[in-house]
Amino acid sequence: MSHYMIFGKEDCPHTRKARDDFKKMNRAFMFVNVDTNAHGLEKLLEYTEGKYIVPVIVEVDEGNVEIGYTGD
Repeated sequence: MSHYMIFGKEDCPHTRKARDDFKKMNRAFMFVNVDTNAHGLEKLLEYTEGKYIVPVIVEVDEGNVEIGYTGD
């Protein structure tokens, strides 16, 4: 089973949708709030090459990175 990290913001509708969808699909994930977690914000900026885009979803086991989320 893959594990995921979702880097995002509490007030972002795309972040909320990603978290809700992952819960519905029973996917294990850890949410990192980049508004309150400085190290998490640094990691997000690494994944996005310095662009402040949320959410960023990382499949930890495989190293796959998805920038943005629409649920499609």
